[in-house]
Amino acid sequence: MTKAVLGIVGGSGLYDLPGLSNDHWERVDSPWGEVSDDILFAEINGLPIRFLPRHGRGHKVSPSHINYRANIDALKRAGVTDLVSISACGSLKEEYPPGHFLVVDQFIDRTFAREKSFFGRGCVAHVSLADPISPLLADKVETAARNAGVEVTRGGTYLVMEGPQFSTRAESELYRSWGCDVIGMTNMPEAKLAREAEICYATLAMVTDFDCWHDDHEQVDVASVIKVMKGNTAHAQKLVLDLASNFPKEHVVCPIGSDRALDVALITPPEARDPGLLAKLDAIAGRVLNEK
Repeated sequence: MTKAVLGIVGGSGLYDLPGLSNDHWERVDSPWGEVSDDILFAEINGLPIRFLPRHGRGHKVSPSHINYRANIDALKRAGVTDLVSISACGSLKEEYPPGHFLVVDQFIDRTFAREKSFFGRGCVAHVSLADPISPLLADKVETAARNAGVEVTRGGTYLVMEGPQFSTRAESELYRSWGCDVIGMTNMPEAKLAREAEICYATLAMVTDFDCWHDDHEQVDVASVIKVMKGNTAHAQKLVLDLASNFPKEHVVCPIGSDRALDVALITPPEARDPGLLAKLDAIAGRVLNEK
């Protein structure tokens, strides 16, 4: 079996993790460009941990300027088998007030200024994304949240907007009419790329505010978001410690095939594939590209 390596992508407010051993920051280069930051290599209870602050330490990279391909590629090179995204979000429903957490199970991608695939001209692949969240990993995240005493809901749809501006009221009401639960700026194309990289993926959405649809919160401002974020971050750090402490040391095969997504995805025959692109895909798709 494959050894489990738990990856954590920290969103706004989550730039480090406590309770680590054998920890050190390490640069991991990617052929896809600049990674948001070095990766923190560490252990919790003997489990290898890889932590990447999505916006960089000091929050220097905006959602639209994150190099999502480089981030996922670097985490794959660092050995990550299971990746948990911890992300600050706005709420689109009254029942999810600031401080509430959701383990989402679906996304609507409304981003438009980002590279969304490792594949393309020279090697085409189409992975399934009907169920973008790996259910066994989501189970573990939900359990850890409850153990940490967090108010958490299992299931929900995360609307991913481009940003960096917050929504207009018309947009906010539109997304509510679609039945979306939370809104944020970062989990797409991250979830798509994780699937292409055959990494199991789950999202923990931490509500920091009601989006501007709410009568008592007609505009979102950074100061109010940061105030709630500090409390959310403390809960998230406790949750990660519980998650890692109880995580299996061997990677459990995903029941929906997240970790074998490329088995039936490549459409370009070997003789037509571009060698230059294949070289960049060594970490992401080496398992299938090197098969005889």
